[in-house]
Parts: sequence; structure tokens; C-alpha cells
Amino acid sequence: MPIAAAIAALALLLTACGGDKAAVDPPAPTLDRFYNQQLAWGSCESYQGGKELPAHGIECARVRVPIDYGKPDGATAEIAISRLRATGTRVAALLTNPGGPGVPGLTMPLGLAKSPVAERFDVIGMDVRGLGASKPHVRCRTATEYQSDRRVLNRTDPLVEIDQIEEENEEYANSCGSRTGLELLGHVGTGDVARDMDVIRAVLGERKLTYFGGSYGTRLGSTYAELFPDRVRAMVLDAAVDPTTNIGDDVITAAGFQQAFDAYAADCAKAPDCPLGTDPKKSTEAYRALVLPLIKHPIRTQDRRALDYSAATTATISLLYHPDSWPSLTRGLAELAKGRGEAMLGDAGSYQEVSSDDVHRAVLCLEEVRVTDRATAADIDRRSRSAAPIFDDGLANAEAPLGTCAFWPVPPTAQPHPPAVPGLPKVVVVAVTGDPATPYAGGVKLAKSLGAALITYEGTQHGAALEGIACVDEPVLKYLTDLTPPADGLRCAKP
Repeated sequence: MPIAAAIAALALLLTACGGDKAAVDPPAPTLDRFYNQQLAWGSCESYQGGKELPAHGIECARVRVPIDYGKPDGATAEIAISRLRATGTRVAALLTNPGGPGVPGLTMPLGLAKSPVAERFDVIGMDVRGLGASKPHVRCRTATEYQSDRRVLNRTDPLVEIDQIEEENEEYANSCGSRTGLELLGHVGTGDVARDMDVIRAVLGERKLTYFGGSYGTRLGSTYAELFPDRVRAMVLDAAVDPTTNIGDDVITAAGFQQAFDAYAADCAKAPDCPLGTDPKKSTEAYRALVLPLIKHPIRTQDRRALDYSAATTATISLLYHPDSWPSLTRGLAELAKGRGEAMLGDAGSYQEVSSDDVHRAVLCLEEVRVTDRATAADIDRRSRSAAPIFDDGLANAEAPLGTCAFWPVPPTAQPHPPAVPGLPKVVVVAVTGDPATPYAGGVKLAKSLGAALITYEGTQHGAALEGIACVDEPVLKYLTDLTPPADGLRCAKP
């Protein structure tokens, strides 16, 4: 996979006047100072998002890395990491990533504190470069700008609307470049983060990496394997991203969430008071009848905010990730049917606060196959609507606006591809048959590419490992602990 940039050639020092000394190359800058640095563990209280961690025995530190690995003597960044020490006989440090791209991971050890891995492993969390407690940040918008959606949703003049959206997308891209700086913006991709992971491995004193990554974290894991195959001890990749497609492929993702919605609607229909009715076949139509009016008539809440169509869609997506959230979706839709929007607006807000949208977009723009003509954009839009009629706002046009990445100020640094890693130790991929965000087929592809053992979990949720599901967690823990992989093709479901 392409990475940040090649090491710059050094100019030869010229001999002094008189010419009796041979020309000498200056020593090339190396990465030694990063790999040999000493960590200063301390309280997480001053770290962004880390205030609650000290009470749970979690400590934090910062790891210095080059922004551009091709320029080891250039500008640097600080990666914030956290550690929950093993409570029992320690096997290794387990580096983790929750996904995204753009989700902070500093608090991940807290989420895994009651998992069996916390007994045998030092659980390590990290905020990847550009976000959270790491420095510097990717900055594209202020908080006020983030909350303000200036797009006109009522398309009375479609071409003017398309022009306006493209203008705003270009403004956003330019703002990312000017506020972040092109050097950092061009080096927040998966390849650079994977290199950061290797520095973290080294400064933790680990000869080889033990890693658990979920969702986009699986792309990080497979990229690390490509770059450093001889430094992998064990790797569990849960809710795998299809390596052959864009990380956020619109059509594939749309189909996944439609499938999850259908499963939710079938469950909801068992109750006589389901806000979508008791016939699952009519659930998409019933849902659209509730949310489409919000395009022109947002609902004002008691605190003077507004639930518009975009917020309702965001809340729905966030609540379809796991069956545990389905009751909240039912509650929000029931309120919406009564003309109220507090519950759904709260769910949309909490989802947005968790995700660092600017880093998310920055990584996608560095690694997507970019769409640069409206006809292609319109075709993707049409296929997405067909794959997920639940999210069809009824405003399709013959043309569609170009997205942010078409105007991105730095070139791509990677493209989707099946990883080929000869000699890679056995790794494990976990895939869920009804995963809404990273559909099952992508996990199958990744497992095949890496020669990994595949654990299939039959259910409707995003990821299944280390969530208390015994038929998944037991083989995963055994593999991480003693490197005994599960039998390929293991398949299970919750009793």
C-alpha cells in the first residue's frame, strides 16, 4: 500500500576550496529517536476525554511520531495512549482501535475492563493522529460551524442547489487545508497511523504487535500487516471493512443499514403499539411517512432546537448499530408520530459528539476512489437509494453534486485493494451476518486475503468480539493468549 512519502534525497556536501578532502554524505535522518523514546506514564485527567480514567486505574502517556515518516527530522505529532494493566498473569500489551475513521480510542481500555482480555493483557487505547487527546488536530470547522447545516433541502431549482452544495463542499475542503495545514492533512491516513502503531509497539517494549481492531480498525490492522508482516504476534479484526472497496462505500453501507432496519422493523412489529405498524412489509413506507415531512417542516423542541430530516436520519443510523438500541429507536419514532422530536434529537446529538467528523472525512478523502463527475455521482446516488429506500428523501435528480473529496487539497495516499501478505502469522477475522455498517461479505473477503481464520456470528449488529458472547470470545481469547487459532469456518449465534 502506498504510504506518506519517500525519504527526500540529501545534497552532497561540496569539498572545501583547495579540493584535497573527499566529498562526504551527511548521515541520513533515522527513526531511531522515535523508536527509542521513553514513555512517561501519568494521570489521564488532563487528557481530552480522559477525566474518568484514573478512577479505574488507567494511566496515560504521549508518544512522539513524525508527521511525515519520509522526513524523520521534520515536524512531529504526539499520539495519546492509555493503559490498563493486566490484572492477572500478563501475556503482552494489546493495542486496540474502535474504528471510525475518526473515533477516539483513549477510553477503550475502560470499555474492555470487564472483558477476559483485561486479565491477561495490558489493554492499550489510542487516539489516532489528528484527534482527541493527540496533537495537533485536524481542524476544518469550528463547533458552531459544525452544528450549522447551510444546505438548502427544498430543491426548487435542482441545478442551483447542486452548484450550492458543491460550492460548500469546496469551501469545506479548502478550510481543512488552511486550518489544518497541508502537511498534517496529507498524513492522517491509514498508512501513517499504522506506522504510528509500530512506534507504539516498540516503546511499549513489545517485540511483536498484539492487536484488536474493530470496523475501520480492521483496515488499520491489515495495513499494519502489509507494512510489518514480521512484527505481528496476533491480530483480531472484528466487523471487517471490505478491503476492495472504499471504507465508506455508499451503496454497500446503504444496503447494510436497510437490512438492519428490516430486522428492527420485524422485531418492532411484534408489539401492537409499534410506531411503524404491525406489518413489517410496510415498515419502510411507514418510516418515510414519519420523517419526510421534516425536510420542509422541522419539529421545534422545548429547548428551541429543531429536529430536521438530517438529524432524524442520523439518529436512526446510530440506533441501528445494535439491537440493544432498538427500543430507543422505537421510543423516538413514537414521539415523532406525536409531533415531538426530543428523543431523536438527543440520539442524533450523542452520535455526532462521539465521532470526529473532520478526521473521518480527511481519511476517506485520502483513500477513496474519488468521484469527479456528476454523472458518476448521480449513478452512486441512484444505486444507494435503490439499496436503501428507507433513506430515499425523494429528491433524486439526473445529476448529483460532487462530494468533498472531489475538491480535497491533497492527493490520495492509498486506494482500496486486497492485501497480499505472504508469511503473515495466522490472524482471526470476526464477521456478523447482519452487520449494518460493514456487511458480512467484506469480512469474508478480508479473511480470504489474509489467510485468516474466520469466525461467523449470526446476528444483526456491528461487530461481535469481546462483547460477552461466549461462542466468539472464548476462541478469540484462546487465540490471543496462546496463539491457537479457531477452526476456520467457526459459526455461532447467541443462544
